[in-house]
Amino acid sequence: MEHFIVSARKYRPQVFEDVVGQQAITNTLENAIKNNHLAQALLFTGPRGVGKTTCARILAKRINQDGQEINPDEDFAFNIFELDAASNNSVDDIRNLTDQVRIPPQTGAYKVYIIDEVHMLSQAAFNAFLKTLEEPPAHAIFILATTEKHKIIPTILSRCQIFDFKRIGVADIKNYLQRIASQENISFDDDALHIIAQKADGALRDALSIFDRVVSFSGDNLTRQAVAENLNVLDYDSYFKATDLILSNAIPQLLITFNDILGKGFDGHHFIAGLASHFRDLLVAQDTVTIDLLEVGETAKKQYLAQAKKCSTAFLLQAIELANTCDLQYKSSKNQRLLIELALMQLASITFDSEKKKPENFIIPSYNFISVSPKLPSIDNKPITEKEEVGNVHIAAEPNDNLYKTAKAANEKESPQLQKPVIEKPVLKTEKRRSSALSLNSIHKKRGQKKPLTETVENYDDLPKDPFTESQFINLWEAYIENLNKKGEKIIASIMNVDTPKIKNATILLTFPNSMMKAELLKIRPKLLKHFREKLNNYSIDFDISVNEENEKKFAYTPQEKYSKLLEKNKALATLKKTFKLDL
Repeated sequence: MEHFIVSARKYRPQVFEDVVGQQAITNTLENAIKNNHLAQALLFTGPRGVGKTTCARILAKRINQDGQEINPDEDFAFNIFELDAASNNSVDDIRNLTDQVRIPPQTGAYKVYIIDEVHMLSQAAFNAFLKTLEEPPAHAIFILATTEKHKIIPTILSRCQIFDFKRIGVADIKNYLQRIASQENISFDDDALHIIAQKADGALRDALSIFDRVVSFSGDNLTRQAVAENLNVLDYDSYFKATDLILSNAIPQLLITFNDILGKGFDGHHFIAGLASHFRDLLVAQDTVTIDLLEVGETAKKQYLAQAKKCSTAFLLQAIELANTCDLQYKSSKNQRLLIELALMQLASITFDSEKKKPENFIIPSYNFISVSPKLPSIDNKPITEKEEVGNVHIAAEPNDNLYKTAKAANEKESPQLQKPVIEKPVLKTEKRRSSALSLNSIHKKRGQKKPLTETVENYDDLPKDPFTESQFINLWEAYIENLNKKGEKIIASIMNVDTPKIKNATILLTFPNSMMKAELLKIRPKLLKHFREKLNNYSIDFDISVNEENEKKFAYTPQEKYSKLLEKNKALATLKKTFKLDL
């Protein structure tokens, strides 16, 4: 079995011209070599897989090549030293490096030291490296590479010439994959390579690894469906289908589509974020000026242009806002599926009755999706008239109306044997619009519906009037107060506890110190009468509530007044004060 070499190693660039997406940096390094303006300490920084180590190796070879002819077989291995700072990050490792720097090269003009993942060096190792980096021998060049420049101390950064590598564009990655696929005799769809390039997120090494994986899965023919299935990404068709359903206000079918997507194992957050990006791409496709921002394959671009014509700019802007809001709220939501379903229903309701002004977060009422058959215009053998209500909805379905006749004629024409006219989406009329909560009509209506506070006069002459004692009534009174305390109605309970009721014939006499307490008790007087009349089986019981403001209690406030008050009750207090020589 022949040894397999992954594409990331097999197709690693050997010259600057083959480096993808970093033309500014490669041109700068080429000119620096030609003009002899190359710094002795270089720092390559940027995301993973964008060519930092590759450019460092190419530069190390180019430095020692005297002529313009490049020999790819000559690697000057004796002059290139690579150090992995992730595993050699101690002070001793840096000291060994500085000892080697002093020795001049045996062949070539320069010794090149490539230190990868330099941010992993310890603080002490950085300090030990400072002097050598600032004043290296004339034959030594240091190339540092890192993905996290912010972790390198400023004293190191100030001694290096910094090159920032950028993420590689989707188009550049796709073109490079096309070259590799052609060399490997692999047929491909343009959209398939585009999906791989998007999945790589600007890293060419990741793109090559994904390419190898997909080739192993689908063989020598890369199709869009195979790539999407292998990479577990939602195909463009899913978003095109969802958008068509949104534009046609088909909420039930849209929710079923979303359920199918979840059933395939896709994350809801991934779906709603992708839907927001899809709306953005549709917005971009509406203008010829911005169409270059559409990073999709040619086949998908045609689909975007076709669907963009169906969408208005106002719809897309509102849809992007709704989808983006759902995306932001997803992680904090406790019912994430419901959050997305609500967002989808709101999206499908944007274009519903677009001429009418709709409230914010409007969702199409459910009765618009219910199919009703007016075959038998009756419920429980009772004919339905135009004014009759079924549930909360009025149905205009009289046997002699035009709607019924039209549906009946259409059904008889299609199937003469079946005399059952069916209307898929009947016109449903609500009984009336509800008035605003702050309108004058609603206020007057509510006032008219309020029940009068006056008691209705009933005749109790024929009802029982069993005798009862004062102690019986007081026991019931105290039990009622205790029940109020348990229910938390402590204000009424405290008011009832102010005076002990007295009985005169069947009249309950109560006296309160102020009119406020009397007013509060009068509010519950009908309830009290009903309770005590039923308990004592005496319907002649009534309350006589009076106010005696002269019985208000006076309280002492100063210490002298308190002492005088206590002295009135107990004369021995004066002896106590005199014996122990107490002060007020």
